[in-house]
Amino acid sequence: MQNFPRWIDTSEMNTVELLEAKGENLQRIENMMQFYMYDFSEWIPLSFNDEGWFSIRSKAEYWAKPSTRAFLIIVNDEVAGFVTVDDEVTHPEANFSIGYFFVGRKFRGLGVGTAAVKKLLGLFSGCWQIFHTNQNVSASAFWKKVIPEATLNTISVHSEFIDGYDCTLYKFRHE
Repeated sequence: MQNFPRWIDTSEMNTVELLEAKGENLQRIENMMQFYMYDFSEWIPLSFNDEGWFSIRSKAEYWAKPSTRAFLIIVNDEVAGFVTVDDEVTHPEANFSIGYFFVGRKFRGLGVGTAAVKKLLGLFSGCWQIFHTNQNVSASAFWKKVIPEATLNTISVHSEFIDGYDCTLYKFRHE
């Protein structure tokens, strides 16, 4: 058995839910993007602004797109992170992409991310693409493990240069 931090009750970790985010919950996700950006600053050159925050442009246009769906990841009635789905794809056959995926540190390594991805894929049938920057070694290990667990279909793996970064892109169907 793994040694989990004392503040996590692992006996109840099977209650991972996705709550579609609208209104004030979209603002909650934008607030959590500070932590998302903080994590990303390990691999890409991000800096704090004069006020000590990461400069994040408003996501109002992104939220307004009909193809964008945002979800809070909930564990035992506590917000554990967020995930977004959109159609901003690089492969012409792909219908869906995970735009943002964030699990708070308190919940990492407990199966929360895996459960959230499986629930998310179950909501959308079609061709998916998911990518990560190759410098993010933990994301590489996560997606390499989770995608085959989440789908029984053929998965293709591609090396791509996305937004100026070497990335690994997974493409697969989920029905």
